[in-house]
Amino acid sequence: MVKLTPDLINQSMQYINPVRDRELDLRGYKIPVIENMGATMDQFDTIDMSDNDVRKLDGFPLLKRIKCLLLNNNRIVRISDSLGEQVPNLESLILTGNQMQELGDLDPLTNLKNLSTLSLLYNPVTSRPHYRLYLIYKLPQLRLLDFQKIKQKERDEAKTLFKSKVGKEIQREIAKKAKTFVPGAGLPVDNPANKGPSAEDLWKMREAISKASSLEEIERLNRLLQAGQIPGKKETAKGLASAAAAVAEEEEEEEPMDTSHTSNGN
Repeated sequence: MVKLTPDLINQSMQYINPVRDRELDLRGYKIPVIENMGATMDQFDTIDMSDNDVRKLDGFPLLKRIKCLLLNNNRIVRISDSLGEQVPNLESLILTGNQMQELGDLDPLTNLKNLSTLSLLYNPVTSRPHYRLYLIYKLPQLRLLDFQKIKQKERDEAKTLFKSKVGKEIQREIAKKAKTFVPGAGLPVDNPANKGPSAEDLWKMREAISKASSLEEIERLNRLLQAGQIPGKKETAKGLASAAAAVAEEEEEEEPMDTSHTSNGN
């Protein structure tokens, strides 16, 4: 591993990249910690620190000029809460091939008010339920996520989900996991003694019920729930009956509101 020193920064390649931004190349040194970045004198639009061993995205002084950070293929598991103060004008953050685990660990990105492009491809966090919708909801200024343009339909879907009762519960669970995760430790293991469905399970059941178009489909869903199954996942039967009742009750509460809205529209 190589320590990131002022000398290394000054001796590294500096050039005008294809989009005519001034770029500093710090690739491939196996740098473990971001430090001494004051030596850049805030003279760069882009800093490329790909192929290093950085574990925490932190350590920048105030760098107002930086618009793009490239940190592909590091070992990043944490993002500093003060990143938005360190690089306030950051527009593009490429974290492809890192080790971000939990959705809540991405919350510091909400402090980057100008962030429009973000890549987290090949991070474990991308397999978390609602990964894309969560980031779209938390980062409304984002335009490109994992090199896919964000559509208005996705924005509407994210808003509908996370402003609902179930969505707020999902957010609480996400925040709880982020607080209990320890860098370097193994992934959290689900408790087998869990007595009821998660907010994610409730959402899946509600989606299935809302899409049912006949009494037969509803009865089939009811049998699945009683057997301890939900769409796309197998679960213990304990607590699912009460969850189904809760979902059905919520559907009944919302139905009059929808009917009223329709009649007003006419």
